[in-house]
Amino acid sequence: MELLDQKGLFSEFFLKKHISKYLDRIVKERLKSSEIKTGLERALFTTQIKDIASKEVHTIKEEVSIQEAASLMAERRIGSLIVVDDNGVPVGIITDRDLREKVVASGRPISRPVREIMNAPLITVEADRYAFEAITTMIKNRIHHLPVVQDGRLCGMLTNHDLLLLQGISPLAIAQEIQNQETIEGLSKVSQKVIPFIGLLIKEEVPVRNILRIITEINDSIICRVIDIAQNQLGPAPVPFCWLVYGSEGRREQTFTTDQDNGLVYLDPSSSEEAKECARYFKEFSEFVVEALVRCGFARCRGNYMASNPQWCQPLKTWKDYFRKWINTPTPEAILRSVILFDFRGLYGDLSLAEKLRSFLLKEVQKKDIFLLHMAKLTVQFKPPLGFFRTFVVEKSGEHKNELNLKYRCLAPIVNIVRLAALEVPIGETSTLDRLERLKDIHSLMKDYAEELAEAFQFLMSLRIHHQYEQILKGKQPDNYINPNHLSNLEKKFFKEVCSLISHIQDLIEHKYFLGRLM
Repeated sequence: MELLDQKGLFSEFFLKKHISKYLDRIVKERLKSSEIKTGLERALFTTQIKDIASKEVHTIKEEVSIQEAASLMAERRIGSLIVVDDNGVPVGIITDRDLREKVVASGRPISRPVREIMNAPLITVEADRYAFEAITTMIKNRIHHLPVVQDGRLCGMLTNHDLLLLQGISPLAIAQEIQNQETIEGLSKVSQKVIPFIGLLIKEEVPVRNILRIITEINDSIICRVIDIAQNQLGPAPVPFCWLVYGSEGRREQTFTTDQDNGLVYLDPSSSEEAKECARYFKEFSEFVVEALVRCGFARCRGNYMASNPQWCQPLKTWKDYFRKWINTPTPEAILRSVILFDFRGLYGDLSLAEKLRSFLLKEVQKKDIFLLHMAKLTVQFKPPLGFFRTFVVEKSGEHKNELNLKYRCLAPIVNIVRLAALEVPIGETSTLDRLERLKDIHSLMKDYAEELAEAFQFLMSLRIHHQYEQILKGKQPDNYINPNHLSNLEKKFFKEVCSLISHIQDLIEHKYFLGRLM
């Protein structure tokens, strides 16, 4: 370890070549110490889709009438049909739900062709993927039937029933229960089931990346259902809108301490009267949604970065003006807001509004060196908690004596490093891990360090999630403070290498932006 203290070439070689080895050993160590083995990981994360999907796929041509399709489904006792064109190429799917909602409820003539009610484009999953990936796809798209393909050809059909039979307790079961709720009170009760389920995944040592994906999809489902209920009660919006989430929610990196980071963008009103109506409707709408989410366990944002704040409930033009101003005049307040809001993603509604805003952001940030300079300053400002003699820097007194803040001292620096790189290129991904996956092939620094940063990030998130779950089991409010002395010797060593990696990359960024050196 003395060689590492001397930095230099050996330190860099060690950081790049041995981080993954440490991480593998830590995972194995935890697996050996795990006391509860329910088989959940085996069922959801090792079962291939081809082993549980139905091999029989029923198809129908797109010009066939709705009546014929309904008769075929009743005759064969099936809940879906794949719609194909004249060449036999799959172009969509119809389900029994489509017949109820798009035909019976709307009074559509049953003589019309099925192309008018099919869901397109067709969402599919590869046969050699795992059940977990099918689950997240179905939750994300709120579908119950998933065509299975192999080498580009249809080979089966997977339903939510197949997955529920695979594992009695699954995120799909929770997501289905969420979709069945008609009231905020009902949603609030379902949301209380999420933490025990996530705890089960933790005990099974499911990879942290997969845990984050499940948390994201379930939280997204709750938010979308709240918005459905809001629209049912308040009526349709006067213009198209998109519900935005940003911060950790926008990056799909929420854990047990979940607060709200959201906003709303709507189509620019065409008149002053429409503008007044939009302001009135979306104020009431946003307040309803934010309050409902509080009841479902999503705490209010202490910084008030929520759609219920009129500042973050605005037409597209105003959002663009915000972004332009922050980029062109990067004051400390502008940089703080950029760090939070630039990690946005559209969640519900007219997603094209979010994409237009993102395209504007990526175009505006190009060649704005002064803005990137200020972002770089923020990126190197917060150093990891490792002292000169490779000892952990912890709180000396107070409630968190001998502890360190894992989120702000370790995770935030990685998030900031990766966000800066993403804006330099620029790319539109928001998740830290997704950004690294893209950047490793196109960014000069990330070509060398993307894989190590991804492993370091997952290690830190794993520590954070395990720590918070242990606090919940003890009846405590989860936080981000850990005592490094409570880590295993292997975890301590790896933690120090992660801190060294962060410091090393921060040094490279300082050289690029403040010393005029090239990376």
